[in-house]
Amino acid sequence: MSTTVAESFVTYEQQDRLVTMTFNRPEARNAIGAMQDCQEVIAALERAQADRRVSCIILTGAGSCFSAGGNLKAMKARSGIGRLEQPDSTRANYRRGVQRMISALWECEVPMVAAINGPAIGLGLDIACTCDLRIAADCARFAASFIKVGIVPGDGGAWILPRVVGLGRAAELILTGDAIDAAAALAINLVTSVVAGTNLLAAARELAARITVNPPRALRLAKRLLREGQQQRLSDVLELSAALQALAHETHDHAEALDALLEKRTPQFTGE
Repeated sequence: MSTTVAESFVTYEQQDRLVTMTFNRPEARNAIGAMQDCQEVIAALERAQADRRVSCIILTGAGSCFSAGGNLKAMKARSGIGRLEQPDSTRANYRRGVQRMISALWECEVPMVAAINGPAIGLGLDIACTCDLRIAADCARFAASFIKVGIVPGDGGAWILPRVVGLGRAAELILTGDAIDAAAALAINLVTSVVAGTNLLAAARELAARITVNPPRALRLAKRLLREGQQQRLSDVLELSAALQALAHETHDHAEALDALLEKRTPQFTGE
């Protein structure tokens, strides 16, 4: 089964257990300029999470850019997701818009693959870093370029980026604002692989297929453990692991996996 829903900023396409979310404003390099843009990303994530069949999300951009980040024209005009008329309003604007979106991306239970088809700049880079895996086209470029326009990562990038590339590399990217190419991104583990641009979505779908072949509920629980493991003590993660494992043991898909292995057949997972 395949369904497609087009919206003003996010295109949502589902094929069986895989959802592809596409930033769909190529004429603006998929920059995020309005509060509605953030809300559409959140709504698409909520839709995917509510469907127990969904086992993986591919996040990509239309056209030649993944996302240029925030909209500089809106920033200058004191409108949109960033600067407003005075600091208190700007602070509240970040919290209810871009930060809610980043939180939704980070907390999404469904495994996510970023298919980075071109530049991922500023907020665009941090969005990519909320995904579990990142595949880049060979033409992709990356920059934590907030400093170049005299601001800081207001989207949580100072917390997210070090968890992907380590503190030293993150500091270099954030404090210089320098752009790096796909090969350099691969060298610092910012991305897991680099492929020809024409093969990007095929490579992302191949990776997603290796994920979606597994039990949907176990995938979500495993991702939760990976997330919690980045910010809790081992003792806390062990306690959570025991609790989530107890839930996993009682699923239909666990029983089906055991039966299929013993019977030497392909399992048929239902998400139950």
